[in-house]
Amino acid sequence: MTATERWERPPSRIATLLGAGAALVLQTPEETISAIDEATFSGLPHEVAEDPILAGAVRRANRTALYAWARANVVDPGAEVPASLGAEELGLARDLVRRGLDDTGLQAYRVGQNVAWQKWMEIAFTLTSDPEELRELLAVSAHSIFAFVDATVRRLADQVRSEREQLTHGTHVERLEAVSLIVSGAPVSRERMATRLGYELGQHHTAAIIWSDDPETASGALSQAADVLIQDARDHRPLVVVASAAALWLWVPGRRGLERAQLDAAVHARPEVRIAVGPTAQDVEGFRRSHLNAMAAQRLMMRAPSSPRVGIYDAIELVALLTQDEEAYGQFVKRVLGQLETADPELRETLRVYLAEQSSSTRTAEIMFTHRNTILGRVRRAEQLLPRPLSENSLAVAVALEAARWGETRPSRRS
Repeated sequence: MTATERWERPPSRIATLLGAGAALVLQTPEETISAIDEATFSGLPHEVAEDPILAGAVRRANRTALYAWARANVVDPGAEVPASLGAEELGLARDLVRRGLDDTGLQAYRVGQNVAWQKWMEIAFTLTSDPEELRELLAVSAHSIFAFVDATVRRLADQVRSEREQLTHGTHVERLEAVSLIVSGAPVSRERMATRLGYELGQHHTAAIIWSDDPETASGALSQAADVLIQDARDHRPLVVVASAAALWLWVPGRRGLERAQLDAAVHARPEVRIAVGPTAQDVEGFRRSHLNAMAAQRLMMRAPSSPRVGIYDAIELVALLTQDEEAYGQFVKRVLGQLETADPELRETLRVYLAEQSSSTRTAEIMFTHRNTILGRVRRAEQLLPRPLSENSLAVAVALEAARWGETRPSRRS
């Protein structure tokens, strides 16, 4: 709508129906919003859809926009709804620029809009049985929704262009574009990329991803955690890249990799931070593979609300591979654990540690700060809940327990 056009309000009866429908939108179940997410991701570059942090930003922006339109129509049904340009949308615009993407990525909003419109039509058909009222309600709501999305995309596109103008010459943008080429597997010159990054690509390196679930407080926390990890690497220059408002990508040179004490110190310094670590590997392909493995560990960590704050890919590789196929993963865990899957978590954790410690009740007791007899009692109770004797199936049980530990999912695009 141009500045000279006048927004026409709907008749009172249609406005009432619109307000009632908008109230129902505010009660939209998570699975419906997830369908909008899926549609939005289908229109985005894969580097956005596959990155848990960027994917999370898109999901938050979707919800912010959906609820902004609905709330506006609950308060004043049929009035023009201004563009949604809050912190979530602005953060997404900045992150798109940091990844070297332009405003064409915002057109994914249109795909999500189509799914949202289909859901709205389902709601509209429950509001009235009068064909004429329904026709007018759909016409009014279509005009409102499409105008709202148009205004939002237009404002975000302006913001993306503004951010790009400010950051085009920024070092972190150049670094992110360079490492994105390497990680995507594009044919690149090692020497040219090393010059662009100021980082030697032929050496051994260990990739890490440092992130926070709270973008508003992330910046200082991420930098402080990164400083802890690289403080011993001053003689061998590490590479730190700002991947988004809530994530840093890190490569630490050297064969030693990142030690557990360093990682624990980093998350102790900033409790809101989480770290995923890839294996130590060499050359350009090692640079790429270590990062991709760190991303796999990150995705696994973000699936489970209670997962550890440090995830080392080498330690969870089997679980990461197993949980790629959720249906197969779920069937495997149910088949192997039986009643133990839903039993007291303390029993599962005790048996998990017991098997990880090669069935040593003494070491398990030391790790869990529990008396050895208590450990043995828990192990016996856990065994009774298994479909098969532990002695006949200990390897599968150990894998299933580890998978169950990481696989307690929360809603997301891929989990």
